[in-house]
Amino acid sequence: MGQVMHKTTGQPHVVAEPPWWQEPRVWPLVVVGVTLTISGLVHLVIWGIDGGPWAGPVTWRKPILFGISGGLTALSLGWVMTRLPRQRTDRFFAWSAAVALFVEVGLIDLQRWRGVASHFNRATTLDSWIYDAMGVLILWFTLVSAVVMVRVFREPVAVAADMRLAVRAGLVALVWSCLLGIWITATAELRMMEGLEPAVIGTAGVPKFAHGAVIHALQWLPLLAWAGRRAGIREQRRGWLMIAATWGTLLLAVYAFGQTVAGRPRFDGSLPLAGVLLAAVLLLGGPLLFSVVACLCRLRSRTAV
Repeated sequence: MGQVMHKTTGQPHVVAEPPWWQEPRVWPLVVVGVTLTISGLVHLVIWGIDGGPWAGPVTWRKPILFGISGGLTALSLGWVMTRLPRQRTDRFFAWSAAVALFVEVGLIDLQRWRGVASHFNRATTLDSWIYDAMGVLILWFTLVSAVVMVRVFREPVAVAADMRLAVRAGLVALVWSCLLGIWITATAELRMMEGLEPAVIGTAGVPKFAHGAVIHALQWLPLLAWAGRRAGIREQRRGWLMIAATWGTLLLAVYAFGQTVAGRPRFDGSLPLAGVLLAAVLLLGGPLLFSVVACLCRLRSRTAV
């Protein structure tokens, strides 16, 4: 909400600010975010009709997950940018990040429609070129995300304290996940040169598990902060809940990375790593449960009135 002077009376009156998605500086991220999300859902329908395995190098899973994941990430990054002070470079970063995501997911979709693997595929010159192009695109998106991450730590963010923590932690998790994606690509190249399986580390480590474990913290942490506010939880208490959720997210990232580098499957960890996972679940689940209970209590009190 903002105030402007009324033309007739000269008195200030409140004017509703437009929704964040209507801000011109992030419009490319909004359009691409919606487009990719719809694309992922459409491919989900196609998979339901066409069938086929969910896992594997050539599957409808990749257009589905990369479409929805890329779409949500673009929308979240756009929302964060609207909470920051305006800069002349905003449109450039929004446009370039949106194009990078759109083309990367488009290349993944193209490979599935061609019936070939989108990742770790150098079977032909075209496949190799597409794989390299995807790497360059995600590298640029990582750089843009890192720029935004630095800004949310150095500049004022127009949100409440708990939401500010959620945004900062979510962006750190996003950049960490993107960097892991780059690391996975580099180490996969070395394994392919040695004739090893590129999608596995050690005996059973799953690199994509470490890459994807907290990549959507930029969605779930702000959603948790929003839910706490809607549930009427006091600001100080919301802050403590967000601190717990942030630690839970960090421990989840530690667990996933530890499992991967140890060459273990996702949920077949050692006792110490199992303890890390349990702590992560408790620290994330506790604030969520508290917010749900608070919301139900508030709804019940309103119904009683």
